[in-house]
Formats: sequence, structure tokens, C-alpha cells
Amino acid sequence: MADLILAMDQGTTGSTAVVVDRNGEVRGRANVEFPQHFPKPGWVEHDPNEIWTSQLEAVGQALERANATGNDIAAIGITNQRETTVLWDRATGEPIHRAIVWQDRRTADTCAALKARGLEASVRARTGLVLDPYFSGTKVKWLLDHVSGARHKDLAFGTIETFLVHRLTGGAAHVTDVTNASRTLLLGLSSLAWDEEMLAMLEVPRSILPRVVGCAEEVGRTRGVPGLPDGIPITGMAGDQQAALFGQTCFAVGDVKCTYGTGAFVLMNVGSTPIQSKHGLLATAGWKLREGSEPVYALEGSAFIAGAAVQWLRDGLGVITSASEMEPLARMVNDTGGVVFVPALVGLGAPYWDADARGLITGITRGTTRAHLARATLDAIAQQIADLVEAMAADAGVTSHAMRMRVDGGASQNRLLLELQASYAHLRVERPRDIETTARGAAMLAALGVGMVKDLDALRGWSSPDLTVEATLDGATVEHARAAWKAAVRRTRSGI
Repeated sequence: MADLILAMDQGTTGSTAVVVDRNGEVRGRANVEFPQHFPKPGWVEHDPNEIWTSQLEAVGQALERANATGNDIAAIGITNQRETTVLWDRATGEPIHRAIVWQDRRTADTCAALKARGLEASVRARTGLVLDPYFSGTKVKWLLDHVSGARHKDLAFGTIETFLVHRLTGGAAHVTDVTNASRTLLLGLSSLAWDEEMLAMLEVPRSILPRVVGCAEEVGRTRGVPGLPDGIPITGMAGDQQAALFGQTCFAVGDVKCTYGTGAFVLMNVGSTPIQSKHGLLATAGWKLREGSEPVYALEGSAFIAGAAVQWLRDGLGVITSASEMEPLARMVNDTGGVVFVPALVGLGAPYWDADARGLITGITRGTTRAHLARATLDAIAQQIADLVEAMAADAGVTSHAMRMRVDGGASQNRLLLELQASYAHLRVERPRDIETTARGAAMLAALGVGMVKDLDALRGWSSPDLTVEATLDGATVEHARAAWKAAVRRTRSGI
């Protein structure tokens, strides 16, 4: 009897497949990279067919490593890079243009024009988002306006999970889940339905939109997929950060997860009613399991530079030769020696949203060493996340002392970083054994959707904490460090 879950984790630089058993144990994992396309400065594109091919290759490798075949798969879960936008011809199933990636900035002028019309407050109230090229809505408009004849064709729009489901089902299903839909600028956050005013504002016809579905319900079955038998149900879908929130079992209101990657993404479960942020965060759908179930909403904040700061120390300054040197080097000193590093190397993300801010290292003396710079870099990553936690606590009306933060991603292996994080954010930090929780979240949703597990409580054992870290710095030290950090941030800001 089929008793394995196949999770497809379609990321920005590669496609991952993970085979998980009914106890949540990983049996096989594989990753396949695919090309990045940069046609102009600030433009980033992916070829959807290259994504599809890489995902199938990853699936084949993961099944082989799990000593399994497609016949052993009970259900499929999908998680994906969010906001990346695809339009394809309904008749042929072929994309009309390469996908426009979430990083792409070509619609900055469109966003500026909408802001100049005084529309941003309405957009935030309706969608929980801000007018920024990051989101899908202005990307769709660009494709419709710039691909010859696009507005006169029978087209289908989707983010990457929509495109994958379309391909997996042989074109039978055109769906998106609530988490990805909530990142498009086209969904009403409270209604979780397509918003007519946003569609009109961005000149997006309703006819191209997918059906909005839950995150743990059957949306279609495989048909004609190389390497997989027909009939496997697709029962889990969520955007990558929401999948990580679910995969970290952040099921209680106030639970927080932080994913440390190139940047860092922090999400907080705020319950069944969305909270419009007053402190520079985004409001988004966390998940909705199925039609008729109660939605879970989240507050989200992102720091643009986290692991990338470590890469910069290695590649830009030569302070280290590998990321693994960071912790032992930073532990050679007791503190930063007065050095504060604000890694605004590509501007500042939430809660500041200052694209023109630039990085700063201050407090350097003749006594400053490589170890101080390494420690200041870890300090900066933790300080940025502490800013986001402060904003979330203020928006949600709670104190961070009452919160727990589940962490994942590569940098979560750095124990010193987690100690600093717990101290600056005034909370308990927990790390699971498997720090690749995005794919795990997709697998958990699929297992729930296919009935392999009965409820959320049955999933808690799939991602239990392996390490718990409490604050190690005293209150006076934390207060002094936070004040120095905020003063340095003010000095990086544009126009100040």
C-alpha cells in the first residue's frame, strides 16, 4: 500500500524533492539547479519549462535514494518560491514568456505611478501588502501589456505552484492555494477571494485567474507525468515561507518562525483574523486547510541580508574562507568590541523599507580584529530579527517574553547566533532536527490532506525541537547593544 509522501520544493535557484514516510522521516532527498536569466539590469527571469524539467529530475533522484517508486507515493505536496509569475496559453499549455521572478524590479515605475495616485493605503487595507515590484500583480500587468497580442489570447495565470499543478495534472487543474494567492496583490485578505478593485487597478482580467483552494485538500491527480503513475492525489500546497511556518508546527497564536537564508523571513501566527501592521510588516495568509475551515493569518517581516552578510565577509573582505569559520572565530572574543555592522547592502527591509539605505560598520579601532567583525556580523543578523519581533509584538499586542521562535535554514546551525537571537529578541529559540522545514511543511499538509494523519496534533511529532536556546546576555548588556544598533541604523537611512 502506498504510504510515502512526495514533497516538491520549487525554489529560486533549484528544485528539491523529498520523500517522507508516515512518521515524518526523510527517506530520500535531491536538489537540481536550473538556469537564471538576467535579460536587463534589475530583470530576473526563469524558464518555466526548465523549472518543470529540473523538478522532475529531482523527483526521480529522490525516489531512487528512497529506494521507492511512484507507486509507493500516497500523495504529493508542493511548496514554491512565491510571487514569481507565469502566463501560459490554455490551448497549448505553453508559457507565452519566461516567468518573471519575485526578485525582478522592472515594474518599479508602475508601482511608483500607483503610489502617486494615492492608492497605497487602499492597497494595504485590501491586500495586507504594499505597492512593490516584489508581488505578482504588477508582473501580470507587465506581461499582458508587453507580450504581443497577450490581451487577446486565452491565457492562464499562475504562480509556480499553479504551473506545477497544471503540468502534474495534464492541464486538468488550474488552482492556487490561499497563501500564494495572498502574495499577488490581487486577493482580498479578509475575504480570501479575488478582489475586483485590485483587478481593475492592475488591469488584470478575471478570466485568467486560477481557482483559490485550501492548503490541505485534493486539487487534482497526476496524469501523463514522466516517472510517476497516473492517479496520485495532490493534497498539499503552500508558499515557501508559510510552508515553513506550518512545518515548524507554529499552530498556536503567537508562535513565530525565522528562516535564516540569504535573507531572513520571520512569520508570526496571529490567528483567524488578519492584523494590519502599523509597524512596517506585511499581513498575509498563513494557511487555510480546506474549504469551510477557519483560516490562519500571519504577520511577515523580512531582512534582506542575513547569510549574505557572511558571504560578503568571505568573498568581499576575505575575513573568513568558509562560513563554518564564523562561530569559532566569533567566540574568540566576548563581544563586538564596540563594532556595529548594519548590513544594508541592498537597502533595508522590514520594518524600515528603505531601498536607498546603505551598509555601515562603525566603532572600529586599532584593536578591532577579524573576530570582532565576525561577531558583529552574527550580532547584526540577530539584531535585524529582533527588530522584526519587536514590530510583531507591537502589532499583535503581546510581549516577546511570551513567544517562542522556531528557527531553520543554514545559519540556524550556528549556536552563537541563536544565543544572541534569544537575548536580543527576549524569547526562547527552538531548532528542529531537520532544518529544511519548507519541504517538510508541504509534506505535512499533503499527509493531512490525504488523511494519512487526522489532525494538527498528530503532526507535532514530525517537527519536534532538537535544541532549545535561552537568552545568555544580561539585561543591561542587551539594552546597551540594542541602543547602539538602533543608533547605527539611523545613520544608514536615506534622507536622514
